[in-house]
This record gives sequence, C-alpha cells and structure tokens, in this order.
Amino acid sequence: MYTALYIILVLVAVILFLALIAPKSYDVNRSIVISRPRSEVFNYLKSLKKMDEWSPWAKKDPNMEKKFTGTDGEVGAISYWNGNKDVGEGEQEITAIEEGKRVEGELRFLKPWKSTSDCYLITEDAPDSSTKVTWGFKGKNKFPMSIMMLFMNMDKAVGKDFEEGLSNLKTKLERDS
Repeated sequence: MYTALYIILVLVAVILFLALIAPKSYDVNRSIVISRPRSEVFNYLKSLKKMDEWSPWAKKDPNMEKKFTGTDGEVGAISYWNGNKDVGEGEQEITAIEEGKRVEGELRFLKPWKSTSDCYLITEDAPDSSTKVTWGFKGKNKFPMSIMMLFMNMDKAVGKDFEEGLSNLKTKLERDS
C-alpha cells in the first residue's frame, strides 16, 4: 500500500515540476521583404479571401470547405475552414486593423484539437520602396498542453509553413506587379 502511495506522490511531483518548467507561451513568426510598396502589400494582406492564394494550408487541401462571413478586410470578418487531417477545422477572425501597419486576428482551431491563438501580419517600410512583412501567431500554453510543449517545438512545427507562405506571397505580389 505504501509503495502505491509513493508512486502516486512521485507521479504528482513530476507532473507539478514539469508544469512549473513548461513554456507558458509561444510566439512564432517569420519575415520577408517584398518588392512592392507598403500600401499595396497591406491592402492585399488584410483580405482573408486572398490569403488562400498564398497560404501553405490552402495547398495542403485544395478541396477544403470554406465559408466567409462579414466584410472581407474589415474587423469582424471571419474565414471558416474544414479540411483534411493536414488542415483540420477552424476559423480566423480579424480582430484589429492598424491601417497600413498591422492586421491582428484570432485563430480558433476546432479539430484536431481545440485551441485559440492570436495571429498577426505586420508591414514595415524597407529600402527601395519595398515592404517587410512579418507573419506570426502567439498564444498561451495551458496545462496539460504546456507539458507537451516541453517535447514539441512550436517554432519548428509551424515555422516552415510560415516561410513557405511568405515565399508564396512574395512570388504572387512581385509577379502580379
């Protein structure tokens, strides 16, 4: 009986220790410079519908179900998706726009697991009438998911998709100039 009690106490202690040292938040982002004026890049980026033209996830499931509500490019616009196992199910809502500078949103994942993250697109002036675009998302790791983050690197899990998306965006905007 004492052995079982000790085992339970040790397991509880290990779980508490892991919860204590686990990362409490994440912020993954990537940047790229696009040879287009900032105003053009920003106006393109604030459209949720146009995001399908450069998003890496749109390519992972070209047949995913999509629905849009609200006025695209304005606060309150929502893009809903339901796709294969690579893209899952969820929605993205524009929550704030700082005209010419920043678009903020909320990502609500429904499948394969429920979670919420904040996403953002930032535009900054770059040399030669170019624009630096930073795309990212951030959030909080809640228990018990926080413990899983000790064994999973969110930057590695999503960073390559951001790089691919930004590369697609650069190609799209520079080609269509």
